[in-house]
Amino acid sequence: MRKVLTVVIAVMLVFALSGCESNIENVVVADEGAEATNRLSIVTSLYPQYDFARSIVGDKADVILILPPGVESHSFEPTPQDMVTLQNADLFLYTGKEMEPWAYKLTGSIDAKIVDLSVGITMMDLEEHEELVDPHIWTDPNLAIIMVENISTSLKEIDEKNADYYEANANTLKQALVDLDTEIKETLSKTTSKTILSGGHFAFGYFVKRYGLKHMSPYEGFSPDAEPTPKKIVALIETINETDAKAIFYEELINPKVSRVISEETDIEMLLLHGAHNVTKEEFEAGKSYITFMKENLERLKIGLGYDE
Repeated sequence: MRKVLTVVIAVMLVFALSGCESNIENVVVADEGAEATNRLSIVTSLYPQYDFARSIVGDKADVILILPPGVESHSFEPTPQDMVTLQNADLFLYTGKEMEPWAYKLTGSIDAKIVDLSVGITMMDLEEHEELVDPHIWTDPNLAIIMVENISTSLKEIDEKNADYYEANANTLKQALVDLDTEIKETLSKTTSKTILSGGHFAFGYFVKRYGLKHMSPYEGFSPDAEPTPKKIVALIETINETDAKAIFYEELINPKVSRVISEETDIEMLLLHGAHNVTKEEFEAGKSYITFMKENLERLKIGLGYDE
């Protein structure tokens, strides 16, 4: 126990000295090209709806991700230039007031049609904080399908002449999400462990609920400024030491301090579990999709949870 407490103290010192900063090296501004054309301008707050929207609109509209690649999503606040982009948009898509309170506050203050993509989804309470809900609905592909339907409906309302086109593309995307769900379900049914060990702000609550998994994380809530609790760090280390854990997972765009220290102490592998809130500049330029990220996650989960073919 003394050794475990030493590790906990080391983790807390790392936070005290350096904070929980985001990795914001790869930042680009939103594309403003749509503002100079007559094409529909669709502005999105996070990467999943950006990716879904661009799949649906094809060449019929311009889709803008207002969140600069490389910026951690939970701490984002729009700049004056972002407000100009939003004011010039035809449609603004956001996840919901729990995920983006700044977006919810814009209701009534911009001319764009504003669509909350969580409409029709029952939000899940956080385990230890019933007054809070988990906003990461897209991590369950089935809920992502509802988001796609909401996007498609809103597009057909503002651009009726291309309604059939949007409907067809949305149906193709929904089928791809159904196929993804099937692949994930079949793969995770063959893993030896059903518990995801995370050193980060765990964003996969809907995912673990959908696929019958469990998870452990030393954090409470999703704020990028939050610090891990010593009690939960101890519990996580003890679980690793008492089980045949293969890996500890970390999240995208956040310095993985806790995961790194625990990995070094317990000698298990560190693996990325990409929540797709946002992407790096390289990922953005490569056009990586939500489905690609989820399939890459599945391959890492096979390693971390032990896959038995």
